[in-house]
This record gives sequence, C-alpha cells and structure tokens, in this order.
Amino acid sequence: MVARAFITGDSIVALTAEELSFLRAADPWGFILSKRNVDSPDQVRGLTAELRETVGRDAVVLVDQEGGRVQRLGPPHWPVYPPGAAYNRIYDSAGALTGQRSAWIAGQLIGADLHAVGIDVNCLPIADMPVAGSDPIIGDRAYGTKPDKVFHIANAMAVGLLLRGVLSVMKHIPGHGRATADSHQRLPVVDTNRDALELTDFRPFRALAGPELLMAMTAHVVFTAIDPLAPATTSSTVIREVIRKWMNFRGLLMSDDISMRALSGTIAERSRAAIAAGCDVVLHCNGELAEMRDVADAVPPLEGAAAARAESALELKRSLPIRTRDLAPLRAELEALLKQHVQPQGAAAS
Repeated sequence: MVARAFITGDSIVALTAEELSFLRAADPWGFILSKRNVDSPDQVRGLTAELRETVGRDAVVLVDQEGGRVQRLGPPHWPVYPPGAAYNRIYDSAGALTGQRSAWIAGQLIGADLHAVGIDVNCLPIADMPVAGSDPIIGDRAYGTKPDKVFHIANAMAVGLLLRGVLSVMKHIPGHGRATADSHQRLPVVDTNRDALELTDFRPFRALAGPELLMAMTAHVVFTAIDPLAPATTSSTVIREVIRKWMNFRGLLMSDDISMRALSGTIAERSRAAIAAGCDVVLHCNGELAEMRDVADAVPPLEGAAAARAESALELKRSLPIRTRDLAPLRAELEALLKQHVQPQGAAAS
C-alpha cells in the first residue's frame, strides 16, 4: 500500500479506536505531535510506536520543538530550551563560531530528547527574518535579521539535530518574517518587491537548500510581487519560480498546517490547492477527525517525484551514525554560554 501525501496528528495522548481505524485505512506518510499528545517519556515513546504500528512501517513522526514559545515537550520531563534569539545574542557577543556552536549544541540536545521517544523529525530551524513593524508571531523565534547569520545558525542547528538522528524541516519557506499578520489567524500580505526579497527574506532559504535540509514547510503568506492572489502554500508561481528554481530547493515540500485561518475554502479545497501548486505533502495538525478525513480524501498517494524526495530525506537519516557520547558536557557548555551572554538580557535559560 502506498502512503498518502499528508501528515496528521491525533486528538489526545493515546489513539482512540476511531482514530486507529482511520489511520489504518488512510495510511498518512507521517504524523505530527502537539502538546495535547504529550504527557511523559514513556507515554510519548508508546504513542510513536503505536502510530508506526498502525500504518505498518517506519513512518516519520514530527514535532515543533524550537524552544522558547514553541516547545511541545517541556517540564517536568524535558528541559526548557531558549528561543532562537538566544543564539543570535551569543553570535553577536561571543563571535560567529561560538554562536554557531551554541546552536549546534542545542540541536544535539533537542535531537537526543526527541530521538529517545521515537520522534525523528523536528520542524526546525527557523530561517524567517523579522523586520520593523512585522507581526510578533516570529519575533524572538528568529535567529536574527541578517541573512548570512541566520543561515549559519540555522545550518548549525540542523547539523546538530542530524547528529542525534533527527531530520530538520526548515520553515517557513520562502519567508514569514516580513508578514504583518499571524497566519494562524489571517492571511498576511507582503508587498515588498522581488529584488529586495531576494536580498533579504529569501536568501537564508536559498543558502540552506543543501544536503543537510531535505524538507521544508511553506509560508501561508502572499508575496504580491510574485503572485498577488495566492499565498505561497497554494501558489504554483511561488513554488515553481522561487522555491524550486531560484532557491534550487530539491527536497520534500510540505504545507504549513492546512487548517490555519490564513487559508480560505474548505479543508479539502485547501489540500487540493496545495498539492496542485506543488507541495508534496499536506500537513494537518489540529487532530479533528472530520478534517483529517477530508484531507485524506483530497490528497493523492505519495508517488513519483514527491515519493523520491521523501525517500531521499529518509535515506539521509538512515545513513548517519547517531552520536551516543555523554550529553552532560554539552549541556553544561550551553548553559554557561546562555548565562554569560543571554541571561543578563532576560532570555530563558536552557
């Protein structure tokens, strides 16, 4: 049986009988966990195993574990990690190499946490760059406002995750930082000209489109200079001309959560539009079973070029030896860097 081109969640900490029946029949390519699905390490480990058993294969399990405001696994069982801005501060205060090392360490620590409970994909790094007046939805999640710095920190984070057996999804391609609205609530429209976008917002994604980052998540953002009507997620022009051609991204492209209010139409219409525009996989996160059914009915089997891109990402994960060395020295090093360079300015500690 060929998996279908979507990633979905479930409603609570354990699968219901109705969800089990749906997932067996629908066979999504992967799963995503949210806070509502997380209780303890043993519970998460059991859930990820059950999800894979349900579809009868080693399906990917994703999570958003950035640190700061976006951290699905947290106390008392998992450490608190800082927001992306912390690595930016270390980079500025202690130098580029130390800033990159701090992100590389954090990637390993987060990756080890996730790998231990059966999660093998993290929706990280963020390559979005906020500007003055933009909506705070990105805010301190970002690694900075200079493309080269954002690339270096994001790449270090991705490599750190890989060393602990976890794949990355860079987001939100081709860039959410300039948006003046939260796409969870309404559709952001960016009127900046394309030349300026290529020099700023788009540049980190282009630089990251290499062998370490074989998956990306779209932005529900309209870029009027490229497509005045459709957000990137459902714009064949943005996906073809910017993401695939200008950025040269050859990896698996997934939508951001298809249930977000930035998008119009029914869930099925949104899903079909995302696939038609060039997304390989549709992401659905809220765990509402009726919507999950609509997505499953709307998307095709994961075949052809999309399936090849998915397999390339999995091959990368399978090909790398997972580091098992003691994490304590790395955790102590990161804590010392945060204490010296970040805590005096009020950021959260690891």
